[in-house]
Amino acid sequence: MEAVVYEEFGGVEVLRHEAGVEAPEPGPGEVRVKVAVAGVNPVDWKRRNGWLEDFYPTTFPAVPGMEFAGTVEALGEGVTELAVGDEVFGWTKTGAYAQYALSDASAVVAKPAALSWEHAASLVVAGEAAHRVLDLLGVREGETLLLHGAAGAVGALAAQLAVAAGVTVVGTASERNHGFLRELGVHPVTYGEGLGDRVRAAAPQGVDAVFDAAGRDTLPLSIELLGGEKSRIVTIAAPDAADHGIVFSGVAVEAPLARRRLAGLAGLAAEGRLRLDIAEVLPLKEAARAQELSEAGHVRGKLILVP
Repeated sequence: MEAVVYEEFGGVEVLRHEAGVEAPEPGPGEVRVKVAVAGVNPVDWKRRNGWLEDFYPTTFPAVPGMEFAGTVEALGEGVTELAVGDEVFGWTKTGAYAQYALSDASAVVAKPAALSWEHAASLVVAGEAAHRVLDLLGVREGETLLLHGAAGAVGALAAQLAVAAGVTVVGTASERNHGFLRELGVHPVTYGEGLGDRVRAAAPQGVDAVFDAAGRDTLPLSIELLGGEKSRIVTIAAPDAADHGIVFSGVAVEAPLARRRLAGLAGLAAEGRLRLDIAEVLPLKEAARAQELSEAGHVRGKLILVP
């Protein structure tokens, strides 16, 4: 099969596009999916750099990518809830930057017919993270949430879920994304020097919780804005979270909770109640470019690869 592989940690130059990679065979409880699209996430290039070995140990050769949408092509022993030909999306255990990927049957969700392949794949990692962190923070109607990186894939989904729950959201983003955030019901502020003053002006009532999806050295300021309180700050992007006494929450595939979250988000998106922006769709052979774009940190919406 066609796949992107790497055999050592490093920059994008370690990624190789190959046409003769052996397709994986499903074991008990697994399904093989023909990948229609794969999502690109910051976790992909962080793993490629070797920065997340404590969370996700790597076995070389490795195929990047955690999320996909596609069609079930083969069933492993004991799989009865899915059938060949089913359209699904979810998490893969063998890497999504490939023509075929393996998943546990419990880690995929049926794709609604009204949801595109691109939008289905874009929900998996970002949607689960947005849902999980909002639950961890326990944000409630009438509270104010400071959301760092509000225009990214995770941030935009978290913002919409929070606003729908009656939460006031102040979101950091570059100026060019402020119009987009206003359309989502977010009060945008520009990150960088003077951010604290801008947040206080946007939220004179104060901030109740902080969701960091940016990791741009924002934790000390976040602690200050909460008056030293750390229990209602969660980051998915700052590698030095423990140094500040802040919770770092990584990717979690906790079936059936994650599946329920994902199915709910898919239903909202299929009904047009959740906006999903696609930044760019690229062929699989341009995976290195896709990761470069993601690592630059200025992408609004989702980067998608097509085998």
